[in-house]
Amino acid sequence: MADWTRRGFVTVAGVSGLGLLLSTPTANAVERLLRETTRRAVDPAGTTLEAVAAPVTAGGRYTRLTAGPGWPLVVREELAPAKAGRDDRRTARASFVQFTDLHITDAESPARFEYLHPLIGSAHRPQETLGPVATTALVRRVNALRGGPFTGKPFDFMMTTGDNTDNHEHLELSWFLDILNGGTVTPNSGDPATYQGVQDSGSPLFWNPGKPLADDYTKKGFPQLPGLLGAATAEFTSPGLDIPWYCTFGNHDDSIVGSLPDLPGIENWYTGRYKIIGKDESTSRKLAEAINTPGRSVPVAELFGGSGTIREVTPDERRRPFSTAEFVQAHLDAAHTGPGPEGHGFTGNNADGRNVYYTFRIAPGITGISLDTTTLAGFADGSIGLGQFLWVEKTLQRGSSRYYDFFGNKVTHQVTDELFILFSHHTSGTMGNVLPDSRHPLEPRLNGDTFVGLLNRFPNVLAWVNGHTHLNKITAHPGKTPEQGFWEINTASHIDFPQQARVIEVADNADGTLSLFTTLVEAEAPYAADYGDTSAQALASLYRELSYNDLHADLGRQGSAPDRNTELVLPNPLA
Repeated sequence: MADWTRRGFVTVAGVSGLGLLLSTPTANAVERLLRETTRRAVDPAGTTLEAVAAPVTAGGRYTRLTAGPGWPLVVREELAPAKAGRDDRRTARASFVQFTDLHITDAESPARFEYLHPLIGSAHRPQETLGPVATTALVRRVNALRGGPFTGKPFDFMMTTGDNTDNHEHLELSWFLDILNGGTVTPNSGDPATYQGVQDSGSPLFWNPGKPLADDYTKKGFPQLPGLLGAATAEFTSPGLDIPWYCTFGNHDDSIVGSLPDLPGIENWYTGRYKIIGKDESTSRKLAEAINTPGRSVPVAELFGGSGTIREVTPDERRRPFSTAEFVQAHLDAAHTGPGPEGHGFTGNNADGRNVYYTFRIAPGITGISLDTTTLAGFADGSIGLGQFLWVEKTLQRGSSRYYDFFGNKVTHQVTDELFILFSHHTSGTMGNVLPDSRHPLEPRLNGDTFVGLLNRFPNVLAWVNGHTHLNKITAHPGKTPEQGFWEINTASHIDFPQQARVIEVADNADGTLSLFTTLVEAEAPYAADYGDTSAQALASLYRELSYNDLHADLGRQGSAPDRNTELVLPNPLA
């Protein structure tokens, strides 16, 4: 086994650096912090330690992007102090990549409600047709990296933490699997010779890149790009990941546009010939309110049909929505093994779709736990069923020589200690949807606070890695004793700006502490490309540019400095 020990680099002060970054630092201060970060890193190339997408101009108008200064490392010591000299003692234990919220989208599907985007911003994004080819650029980025930027350890695997597809269509699932495993993808549905979605509909609700309209996108300065939709739906080839990858389930993988429960006859809307382009404002407001209010009945027939502006499209059986069982079975199919492992974490125990959670080996002495926090009751947020909650508890008990029971009493027993990292789609703050899941209709559902309380009982839990919010956010969850704390690492999506993935490294500092290094990465694409260039890299560049300029873009999703590139220190429970 290679000894990935970090030696010969100076330690930087975490607290002073954090103070500078939380204030309004001068350019010289940021430059100094970046120099200190570079001295600590083994290889920052290709990460946001080196450069980050930044606007050329400010002020609310459409802007091209350019390479801005990188983001420095912030040392966070809420759970344990960072001890001097740890860089010289450090040994890597694991190194992996997180993708999340890829939202591979069939942008021509009739079972979508893009016309509600003025009220529900995520209903439509001007860049969404480019998603499949742009995700391939993220795959290429990971393949190009040598390993973790602070330990140098090659990646053990990649985990994608849900919302792999946008509308749980078989066609989207096949694109997703071919992109990650390698293969030829044609991101087009319906008529193979043309695009039939909202962006060439002539409706002023949308940016139509081939024709100028009096729409809000054009008023903002969105360019005219004739031929873009043809290029976006053309065949391309993905090299696939060079490393094994695992999969976690998200709400967009089990619900209509991630929000509505599947209903009898819904397949007819997916595979039908009529697509709603627009409705009157009163009806749209009523529908948006119903979608956003848990417990409300949503009139699906009116959402996808009824009156309004309707476009006839070519029906396509490949748009049929998949069930949870079919999602798992597609991963188990030998044709989709790619770089492995077989099933990408799922096994025959998950094949019926009732329980799609599992454990896997991250590295020697470290176990991963992939959760299912979705509920087929609908609505975007999630929760955890009691059966799964008790399974997690037993899993942690079996791998922990000491833990705390429900009443706070310390329990010790003779087992081989494991460290644990958990993965889910939802965050602790978005697990308040406790509506019953039709897969287990009589089972109580538990919220995020209750789950945090469970994890705080086990010192061997290092981190909980998740997505869903499309936001970079890292939260310390201290326990009643220092050893009971863990870190929650939430990463932004790859559909909304800033379109980043995250590298996570686990290192033993040989001083009674561990460090989790988190480093954000962007897709392998130039920050700006010629608008006449229709190469895969240029389209991925445009994907990022359009996401930055989207009418509904929230630039706060980049997070603050302590949510980006960090060293998260915590006690080593095995020391």
